[in-house]
Amino acid sequence: MNMADMFGKLTDMQKKMEEAKQQLHELEVEAHAGGGMVKVTANGNREITSIKIDKDLVDPNDTEMLEDLVVAGINQALKKAEEAGQEKMSEITKGMLPGGMDLGNLGLK
Repeated sequence: MNMADMFGKLTDMQKKMEEAKQQLHELEVEAHAGGGMVKVTANGNREITSIKIDKDLVDPNDTEMLEDLVVAGINQALKKAEEAGQEKMSEITKGMLPGGMDLGNLGLK
């Protein structure tokens, strides 16, 4: 492989990585806790984008349960976002490395 080919492949890889970053930002996952009374949405960059809490769950005398459900929902959403992000990166980077390896399987982000 000559230098021009290698530079071209590197440029293509950089372009695909930028596209992947944008796609991860647009990717959305949703998690529920408390039988759906707490709904947490996150993007593929593992950023929480919204939290919805059913008004029937709000009890000023029992904030600990609400706090626990919010934490559970956030953790589940972040896990789903991580998995979805890894899957997306594997799709995008497939075949970019020698031997058919891809960056997603290496745990690189």
